[in-house]
Parts: sequence; C-alpha cells; structure tokens
Amino acid sequence: MTLGIGVVGAGYWGPNLVRNFRSSPDWDLVAVCDLDEAKARRVIGDRSTIEVETSLERLLARDDIDAVAIATPAQTHSPIALAALQAGKHVLVEKPLADSHPVGAQMVQVADQHDLVLMTDHTFCYTPVVQRIGELIADGVLGEILFIDSVRINLGLIQPDVNVFWDLAPHDLSILDYVLPGGLRPVSVGAQGADPLGAGNVCVGYLTMPLPGGAIAHVHVNWLSPTKIRQMVIGGSRQTLVWDDLNPQQRLSLYDRGVDLHSVSADATERARAQVSYRLGDMHAPTLPEREALAIMAGEFAAAINEKRAPRTDGRAGLRVLEVLEAADRSLAEGGALVPVESTVLTTGGAS
Repeated sequence: MTLGIGVVGAGYWGPNLVRNFRSSPDWDLVAVCDLDEAKARRVIGDRSTIEVETSLERLLARDDIDAVAIATPAQTHSPIALAALQAGKHVLVEKPLADSHPVGAQMVQVADQHDLVLMTDHTFCYTPVVQRIGELIADGVLGEILFIDSVRINLGLIQPDVNVFWDLAPHDLSILDYVLPGGLRPVSVGAQGADPLGAGNVCVGYLTMPLPGGAIAHVHVNWLSPTKIRQMVIGGSRQTLVWDDLNPQQRLSLYDRGVDLHSVSADATERARAQVSYRLGDMHAPTLPEREALAIMAGEFAAAINEKRAPRTDGRAGLRVLEVLEAADRSLAEGGALVPVESTVLTTGGAS
C-alpha cells in the first residue's frame, strides 16, 4: 500500500529525504514543511505538485499524510516527533533520535502506546556494505568477534551545540548496533577528548568500549584532520574484515589472517606459555551491489508500517546509541574513566 508522507525540515538533510521519498514506489510525498517557505519551495523545485506547509500543526492535521520524516536540529526532534505521534502519524527521525536518553525513551513509549512505527534514520545501516557485514557476522564467517577499530576523521564543520562524539560517532555506533549480535551493549564506556582550538566543544575524540565476552571496540572521531578517513576493522577468530568507505573499487575486504593461541588450559601460567601461531591466508573482496542507502531506508520504513512490525533501526536502536553518547559525556567529565552504561529497560510493545 502506498503511504503519504510529509518531510519536516528543508535544511541540510531534508533535500536528501525529499529526493528519495519522491522517487520511492512505496511513498507519495505530499508536503514539505519548513518555517522558511522559500527554502521549502527551492527543495521541491518548480512545477511540482508537492505542497509546502509552514505550520507543523497544519501538516499533522492532514488526513492524506500517514507518516512524517523529521530532518531538523536534534533539540527539536522530540517535540516534533511527539506531536506527530499524538496526531497518529508514523515517524522517521534523523540521527540522533533525541538530544537526551530520557527524552528518546519518552518518544519510544508514546509510539508503543499508539501502536505506531518510530524509526531512527541510521542511514549507514542501509548501505549494501553494512548489510553485507551484518550477514557475514551473523553467518559466523568472522568467527568470534575479538576487536573493532573504527576511524571517522575529516576537516569537518565544528558544531556550536554538540561535541564531535555527538556529531560523528552516532554513525559508527549505529553501525555496530546493526551488525553485532544482540546490538551494541558495551560493558562500559571510556571517552577522551580535546579542544585544542578552544572552540568550546571537544573536537577530537577517542571512545573505548569493552564488549561482553572480552572483545573491545574503539572509535576515533575528529573534526580537525586535513585528510578524510572512513574505515572500520573488525577482527574475528576466523577472519578479519576491513571496510574502507572511501575506496569504491574495494570497499570491503576479508582477510584469512590472524593469531591462533594453541592452548585449552584454564591455568594462567599455562596460557602464558601457550604456543602462538600466525595465520597468513588469502584476501577476498566480495562484490557489492550499488544501491542508495536512503532508498533502502525508505522502503524499510514503508514495509515496517504495512507489515505492522518494528523497523531494523527502530526507536530502541536509537536509544542504545544515546546511552553510549551520554556515557561518553560522563566519562569526559571524569577525566576519561570507564563508566557504566545507564540503560532504561522498556517493555516491548507497539511497532517502534
């Protein structure tokens, strides 16, 4: 069933949502809502039948709109999403889900109460490469996950209202939540950061997350690097995966290389004397389809609504990312110490 949607926000991310919902066979883009009418009209273009709304209240009162996609500043996500849910609309929210975990949890609860879909636009999770990574891990190709190293650095726009963790790390955290069995559930979080320019927010950050089972994840984010790097290495007991997002010819590589520890003894002294061998096998680069992530995301949003199920990146996925970001803030305040992740347990219900 084709669904009617309105996009709220015609700024940086809004035009991308407009383009993909406009071309999707699952959606009828009814209206674009922005306080700046001229900006909204520029986004939809000339000779368009898509309407422009400057009032959120009027947009939500329309009976030809089943859902809204929110592409506005993070601090406005919650009031807009809650108003939409109260109006009976399904909601897609760009990352992060909200500007705090308690507010995000309220959004999830309201969606559950109204049996509506609340979806987080974790765009990278809908790229063919991340979906393949998830399949490889689920199929046991990598074996037991031992470590994860992720780097996302570039000469980026320094944000006045959030630090580099809140700006860039949601991408890496949402990817880990998508591909790891059971989602992203670190034992604790440690964050170290610096503001060498005196900009008022941390511009360079290092996030360390011990994971259940003894593995560890590390995320490096940076607004000040003159070179752009987007790379993730996931080391497993069988194979190691390298994802280089800036190498379109070979985005994903699998290496049959690693370290084997030949010991079954539980005794620490025996383990220390265990024989270590190095596995030096082949490298394989899987073929990946070329599909736009936002188009896949739009299809998943429609499917979740029509099938009355939770989407792959639902509100709870957004909450798990917020939990880590808030733990990172607490760790920064404590000088980089490892701090526990404070998780709110929500009963399962609704489609969010």
